Amino acid sequence: MLTVATLVLIASRTPAQVKPQMPADVGPGRVAWFDISTKDLARAKDFYSKLFDWTFTAVAGTDQAVEINSRGTAIGTIRGADGALSGFNGVVYIQVDDVQSASNKAKTLGATVVPGFPFNLPNGTGAISLILDPSGHPLGLYSRSRIPGK
Repeated sequence: MLTVATLVLIASRTPAQVKPQMPADVGPGRVAWFDISTKDLARAKDFYSKLFDWTFTAVAGTDQAVEINSRGTAIGTIRGADGALSGFNGVVYIQVDDVQSASNKAKTLGATVVPGFPFNLPNGTGAISLILDPSGHPLGLYSRSRIPGK
């Protein structure tokens, strides 16, 4: 759920702070966004900046998350983790054309749609869903289009 909070914090910046920016349109079936969890935000920033030349932008309203930028494009977040880290702390968001349809299809294929999902992101930046694949691994779904009527 912290992943969702991070996305909501990123997407809900007021226009006076930062104009909402859509994640890059990478096309359906490709990674659109990801979250990295860490117990030490400063150390993670140092490591990833040196490894990939990533830069970071503060996320408004928290000192526990930063937006990851690669060559001027926002690609994900690094966030402080509550509790112990496990192999399932990071979440990858795959772009889909229609997040509601993709969530429904995943469910028919044996996935579980996490309660409270899917939903529209604030400021018109799209919609997300979080599913657990049939083995229980979390996977995010992201659509640049909002869910009609929600």
